Amino acid sequence: MEVIFKVIRQQQNSLPVVQTYPLEVDPGNTILDCLNRIKWEQDGTLAFRKNCRNTICGSCAMRINGRSALACKENVGSEIARLQQIQSLTNTENPNLEITVAPLGNMPVIKDLVVDMSSFWDNLEAVAPYVSTAARQIPEREFLQTPQERSLLDQTGNCIMCGACYSECNAREVNPDFVGPHALAKAYRMVADSRDSNTENRLENYNEGTKGVWGCTRCLYCDSVCPMEVAPLEQITKIKQEILSHKQTADTRSLRHRKVLVELVKEGGWIDERQFGLQVVGNYFRDLRGLLSLAPLGLRMIAKGKFPLSFEPSAGTKQVRSLIESVQKIKGVGNGE
Repeated sequence: MEVIFKVIRQQQNSLPVVQTYPLEVDPGNTILDCLNRIKWEQDGTLAFRKNCRNTICGSCAMRINGRSALACKENVGSEIARLQQIQSLTNTENPNLEITVAPLGNMPVIKDLVVDMSSFWDNLEAVAPYVSTAARQIPEREFLQTPQERSLLDQTGNCIMCGACYSECNAREVNPDFVGPHALAKAYRMVADSRDSNTENRLENYNEGTKGVWGCTRCLYCDSVCPMEVAPLEQITKIKQEILSHKQTADTRSLRHRKVLVELVKEGGWIDERQFGLQVVGNYFRDLRGLLSLAPLGLRMIAKGKFPLSFEPSAGTKQVRSLIESVQKIKGVGNGE
């Protein structure tokens, strides 16, 4: 079948343009197969990254039909079926078979589908992604772990650093200080590692402002696009739980974050992000410095079209509220605890 590939092409510091390439393909051809053929047969100037072609190295991550994925993993047949399903749900119809390919988001474009990943690697380094044993006496033999201890590292150890989660992260788009879901998933691997001797310092670092775990907006995009099922949001939540278990003070921003989150979910099902910022960072209008710190973030959200102008409770809010209250009653705890 003939598929039209729409490739978003861009030179550094210039506006993107759309270039189309018709191609005869089989449904089982991967997107990377098709890009290779376009480069070999039609346009040798097209730039993109690739390496292993086996869904292992993560080099060929890009946006395919609007979401970040590995070009070596996605195939033409599944993409066409996905687009047709979207068209049926939105009552739109396009007789042409088209696949749009674009560079990853949240990173500047070097050329075409190749992005500058410097911020991605810098933010990974910011969480000190290596086991520290400086506080321990060097043993006669290697540091050993039980199978149970090692199993805690399996999920996060699957990360191939492809950048898909970083590309889709809404928090990263509006908050340049946020380190990103990839870094925090790796951060939990360090927290969970029984060989590490720096847990307390790590938790203090990950607890700092909106650079760490409290900068996450819980949009779930990172989990939905991860090709290795690392579930970065799940790992961020685990770090939050570790932080809260180490905190003894009655009213810190971390504790307000958890309590306000639960209250807003009870009220609206969805989270009203406007109220969330005011109550957590602004401490219910009592923290003037916190309120002022929200202004730059709010302006960036407006500029990016990410600021919610209105709020509608989700369907099933009453059931959600009833479920939360039942759990709290069983556990005998207060809101957010």
